[in-house]
Order: sequence, then C-alpha cells, then structure tokens
Amino acid sequence: MKSCFQTLADRVRAFEAVDLYPVISSEFTNGRPVLEILRGVAAGGARIVQLREKNLALGAFYELATAARAIANEHRMLLLIDDHLDIALLSGADGVHLGQEDLPLRPVLESAPELLIGSSTHNLTEALAAETAGVGYLNIGPIYPTRTKSVPCGAVGLEMLQEVSRRIHTPFSVMGGIKERHLPELLAAGARHIAMVTEITQAPDVAARTSELRRYFHA
Repeated sequence: MKSCFQTLADRVRAFEAVDLYPVISSEFTNGRPVLEILRGVAAGGARIVQLREKNLALGAFYELATAARAIANEHRMLLLIDDHLDIALLSGADGVHLGQEDLPLRPVLESAPELLIGSSTHNLTEALAAETAGVGYLNIGPIYPTRTKSVPCGAVGLEMLQEVSRRIHTPFSVMGGIKERHLPELLAAGARHIAMVTEITQAPDVAARTSELRRYFHA
C-alpha cells in the first residue's frame, strides 16, 4: 500500500508539524495488539508513529507494518519503521529510523531518496555527522535513564539537548525515559518533537493519554 505522503518534501513538512512522537513496541503494550495501540494514538491526534520490533520475525513485522500503513493513511499519519529499511520500503512506510549500529546513513539515503531517514545520536559529534550526511531528522537521547532500550552511553541529559540544538539546523526529536513530568522542561529547552514509549503504550486508555500529553505542546 502506498503512503498518503508521496514525496520527501511532503514527509518533511508533515514531520515539522509533529508534536508527540509515539513509539510502539509489542514488548510494552501490556499484552495488547500493536494495531490496537496504533489506533489509540491515532484517535488521540498523534501525527506520527514509529514501529519498533526487536524480536519479531521479519515476515510478521512486514505484515504488521502493512496493516499499520492502512491505519496511518486513514489518519494522515507518518509511519516510520525502526532499523529495517527493507520493511519500510516494502510496506509503504514514510521512513526508517536508524541507530548508530544499523545500516550506514549514506547508502540508505542514496537508495531511498524519498524516505524520511532518522538517525539516533548520543553526542554532538554523531549529531553533526548525521546532519552532514543529510538525514531528514535526528534524534537526541536517551535524555533520561530508560528501560526500553540499552545504550552504552547512558542518559545524555538536557545539557546535550541544549548543546546540539544550538549547533544543528536539522529537525530533531528527543527520546529516552521521558514521562509526563519531563515535558515542561523539555519544551523549555527547545524540544518540539518528543518521542515517548511506555508513557503512551502502557496507558489504560491510549487515545485519552495521547490527547492529554499533546496538550502540553499547545498550552
């Protein structure tokens, strides 16, 4: 299935309008289906979603991503796939999010010029390298200690967010251990696209929680 966003320019414009950035993994849904969580974040007004599946067989991940594409199109949401360029391309996703140990950025950018490519960065050097490579956006984190992803550098804190935001011109998201109580200080520090996992995906009412969290961006 094709995306409702046809070009990279369309996807970049859509990303600029993103506030809350839900990341969904079947490990952190309290046993509920990923697509149920996706429908919840869509109903709550999220304009983007990332599917992150570290332990799912590739065939099953492809089927999940294809089903997610249909839901994302209904709500005109960006759909990003964590790590897997092949699944992103085959499922009609809008982009792929890559870590420092995933595929190198330049070949990915060259092979998928219309996809929105995101890159996880953990220090200023990595952030500047991602910008130079030409990513659509980069992610700064983990800002706080997190149990959803293991990163050797540990939490980077608000200091890195402030340093990177002064030096780069590429859009960026922030992620890692972020809870509702952190939103005011992150917004004050210049974050505009804030990724969250369990604060959303483990909520009893995902749609209501998504809506509540998005209000901080528009207060």
